[in-house]
Amino acid sequence: MAFQLSDEHRAIRQAVREFGENEIKPVAKEHDQEGSYPIELRKKAAEFDFVAPHIPLEYDGAGMNLLEAVLVTEELWRADPGIGSAVGSAGFGTNMIIKYGDEWMKEEWLPKIANGEAASYSAISEPAHGSNVAGIETRAEKDGDGYVLNGNKMWITNGTVADVGVMMAKTSPDEGHRGITAFLVPTDLDGFKTEKIDNKLGIRASDLAEVIVDDVRVPAENVIGEVDEGFYQLMDFFASGRTRVASQAVGAAQAALDAALDYAGEREQFGQKIGELQAIEHKLAEMATNVEAARSLTYRAASQVENGDDDLAAKFASMAKLFAGEHAVDVADEAIQVHGGAGYVSDHPVERYYRDARITKIYEGTSEIQKNIIADRLL
Repeated sequence: MAFQLSDEHRAIRQAVREFGENEIKPVAKEHDQEGSYPIELRKKAAEFDFVAPHIPLEYDGAGMNLLEAVLVTEELWRADPGIGSAVGSAGFGTNMIIKYGDEWMKEEWLPKIANGEAASYSAISEPAHGSNVAGIETRAEKDGDGYVLNGNKMWITNGTVADVGVMMAKTSPDEGHRGITAFLVPTDLDGFKTEKIDNKLGIRASDLAEVIVDDVRVPAENVIGEVDEGFYQLMDFFASGRTRVASQAVGAAQAALDAALDYAGEREQFGQKIGELQAIEHKLAEMATNVEAARSLTYRAASQVENGDDDLAAKFASMAKLFAGEHAVDVADEAIQVHGGAGYVSDHPVERYYRDARITKIYEGTSEIQKNIIADRLL
């Protein structure tokens, strides 16, 4: 299946690329070294509809479909994966609010997130439960006209900078995945505590935290969707989430390829540009082929998710994430090799791209989980 981007698609891509070149790249190294969250860049990106572009028009969003949002993500990560992650993740959990949330939730929070005034989180993983969502131990006990939440969430993007988010908790602890409920949980509630995780390998500009809820009380109206239906609601967004991660990997890989091409065209050895040496030419050719293959598979996955065939969407999203994530790391590794010793230090950005790309093989389901999903749909 071939994909031809429309003029509108190309305009979106060009707009994000220009933003990345002008606003993100000049400060990328600084944010990586300091591990600082780019809140002002997030606000500026929101002015151009690059923050949570999937939020509908009636809530001040851009109303983009998944392919359009994928183009935004890809270009943000091409500019810099760390800042791209910080900007692109500012709307985590909003898909759940849009599809299953009550109208008051949408009116109160979606415009603030789309406009860059607020950021959101999605709290699923726990210290002992990552891929096994059904095993989460955070509890939500009914108490009068509300619920009291207790538990630990780990690896939560935007944990210390978010204003609100979606938290998954067990409301029927003995029912496994059938006993999970999604809650809208603002971060300013009593008992909501966070601890920043700042010893990350990569995407250091993106906020990551452990979140602890200690007798956090929310009203019953903060249930998103139906009680005990949270797992099934969450399943609706796995394919789109994995497709977005695939686009992150494509962006990181393209950034590494761009850097390798630039360096190969400048560096001279043996009286000629190293890009004229066949050994380097072959590396660049293979890198470019893998980037383009990953991009095509990612765009196809986005199309399948939009078409609404759940099995095909799940299969192609997992294929895209698996292939793009694995090859993003390979391409970044080869980009360092093209640079030689210069690629092993922070004078050039390729060592950062290598560190940043590595996360795409882990979150939203590891490469091993993606292989399981793909295999289940082949037989």
